[in-house]
Amino acid sequence: MQAPLNLPFDLAALGPLVNGLIRELSTAQGWWAPAALAACVALAMQLARRIDRRLSEHGRSGRMTSWVHRIGWPIIALALVIVARTVLARFVPVSLLSVAIELLVAVVVIRALLLALRQTFPNARWVAGFEHPIAFTVWLITALDVLDLLPALLHTLESVVIPLGKSRITLLQLVTGVLTVALSSLVALWASSALDARLASAAAMPTSARAVIGRIAKPMLMLIALLIALPVVGIDITMLSVFSGAVGVGLGFGMQKIAANYISGFIILLDNSIEPGRLIRVDKYRGVVAEIATRYTVLKGLDGVDAIVPNEMLVGSVVESETFTSTKTRIPLQVGVAYDADVEQAMAILVDTARRQPRVLSDPPPLAFLVNFGDSSINLELGFWVSDPETGTLGLRSAINLEIWQRFRDAGIVIPFPQREITVKSGKLPDID
Repeated sequence: MQAPLNLPFDLAALGPLVNGLIRELSTAQGWWAPAALAACVALAMQLARRIDRRLSEHGRSGRMTSWVHRIGWPIIALALVIVARTVLARFVPVSLLSVAIELLVAVVVIRALLLALRQTFPNARWVAGFEHPIAFTVWLITALDVLDLLPALLHTLESVVIPLGKSRITLLQLVTGVLTVALSSLVALWASSALDARLASAAAMPTSARAVIGRIAKPMLMLIALLIALPVVGIDITMLSVFSGAVGVGLGFGMQKIAANYISGFIILLDNSIEPGRLIRVDKYRGVVAEIATRYTVLKGLDGVDAIVPNEMLVGSVVESETFTSTKTRIPLQVGVAYDADVEQAMAILVDTARRQPRVLSDPPPLAFLVNFGDSSINLELGFWVSDPETGTLGLRSAINLEIWQRFRDAGIVIPFPQREITVKSGKLPDID
């Protein structure tokens, strides 16, 4: 008598459904079902491609095309498999087709939910990044449940124990914790995206307040998600108090500057003293505020060079804002004329030259002043106002100076240069070695 084979795996652990499918596939008639399933899926994909091609040829796009592209082939495959099961049920076993129908329904539901989520939050990058892992994980769990393999898998994971210091956790706890962290993180990201969308539509709320709420909400939601998920793994969150104390000490010493910059960033966003688009000067840096980040502020210089200024500098030092209460800015130009020149005519030329420029405002009007009497010239100053200092003033200064030079030359007004007169009182020059 032949001894029974010692199989390394007990097929009975797979459950009655899987064992029934194995028995069906062990016969010639049992292969009609997988052949029909493969034919239905291939035909569904071919029909879905033709439908997509027809829609593209007719120039149709939008939500309807997205839905057809995403759930077209599984719905067609589901309909074909249902028809195939109805026809073949009279002649051959069709348990595999029944299982396939449940799995195709799961595919349709998962794809529909993910597409609805993507269309609800079109700007959320995390949706596209986690779409395939989410779909695969949910479909795998559904497949295991349909095949009655999920209880056996859970029992196996529960039997594997991982030592972790003085405590021990099972592999099921670890997998459940990872899935819980992933799920809670996705919910936190979804809530953050929903809050950002709501803040973007709140026109009555100041821009700075919306930025502060958006930047605080995301890390807070992620922290709450982590605190919810950690107990599932078996980690006591009260143990984090020691870690948080160490982090606090580190912030107090090693990360003092970084913490100060972050706090200063929130202060800047809340008090509206510095906003994007304003022309400011801090220390030796002058430019238009292009971006206010949590740690730094970007100043776009009028020469094209960006300056990344720490927020602590903006809070702790004097900031000159040329567009805080008004965008009007006075620009002074100094010029000297000879002592024998007609000063009043020179001042009239200065004022008239400024008025000719389209960027110079008429209110307040340009004015000329006699500043002082220098060693070699009478010093005059032309003051005029512009309303767009953020576009630069060097070109305007150059145009006005060039016209002043030309008109002074035509009027015979001399712009002197420094001169020195040496008077020799004795007839003998000093010896020069």
